[in-house]
Amino acid sequence: MNTFRKTLSLMLALCVLCGLAAGASASIFTDAHGNVIELDDSLEAYTNEVLAGAENAARRGETNLGDLWTDALRWFVVSGTINEYWEEDDVTAGNNEIAVDADHVVALWNGGNLRADVAEGKFGAEQLAEVLPYPNKVAVVYVTGAQLAEALEAASQGLPYTADTADVCASFMQVSGIRYTVDTAVPYDRGEAYGDKEIWFRAASLGRVTVEDVNGQPFDPEATYAVITSNANFNGMDSSYIFPIAAEANEKSTITTAVVRDVIWLYIAGELNNVIGEDYAAAQGRITIK
Repeated sequence: MNTFRKTLSLMLALCVLCGLAAGASASIFTDAHGNVIELDDSLEAYTNEVLAGAENAARRGETNLGDLWTDALRWFVVSGTINEYWEEDDVTAGNNEIAVDADHVVALWNGGNLRADVAEGKFGAEQLAEVLPYPNKVAVVYVTGAQLAEALEAASQGLPYTADTADVCASFMQVSGIRYTVDTAVPYDRGEAYGDKEIWFRAASLGRVTVEDVNGQPFDPEATYAVITSNANFNGMDSSYIFPIAAEANEKSTITTAVVRDVIWLYIAGELNNVIGEDYAAAQGRITIK
């Protein structure tokens, strides 16, 4: 069975990444960094519901699109598919598998990087490129539980969402493998300003975010967790100042060769049989905003 799944993943990867599927055609898409890329027009799936990303939906709270996106990233790791996408230097150094058990793997994705709806009905590669118009790659960063809680605290500093806090709420994290609560009645304890924009602040203390559980298990501030995210968050985008610190402390933290949009397609095809159904009809209750 494992051999079959690995073979299926490799076949799907060839279709997605190389466009070698029989009869594949390509259209041109210019991403948000000005890169001109070819999209495989043979990729096709169906959703029974609108997947919400437009009008800053994923900055306001949990969305079904955020659930789908982060589930795909977590599946990519837990299924072992990631093992085909380590950088050569990582493999040489022996970093060729996830260093924690599956129940310590979580996925985080900032709402500012989910930028469009996927309309009900048939959709293809162009629709996913509109959702994420950036050439992000999948990254793995190992954090302590305490660092994970701080990352979520900082990411939620703009809540509750308003027109005035919309830009700050770009850092708000959609998640898979973890449940957390944000109590917006508790003021965010601002530390020093972080980043070039100086609209985000480090967390001077923690108080508004409570981690309820991780993959159904009690949250442990002392444990090591693998956070699956984008290379941008890995490098400290928005409020993600914790991740570069954690990556420097754990040399197994790394950026893979896998393109995020391709991973989403692998999940949709390999796990959902190209149909996004009732499991993603609405947000699944992973995040509570009081």
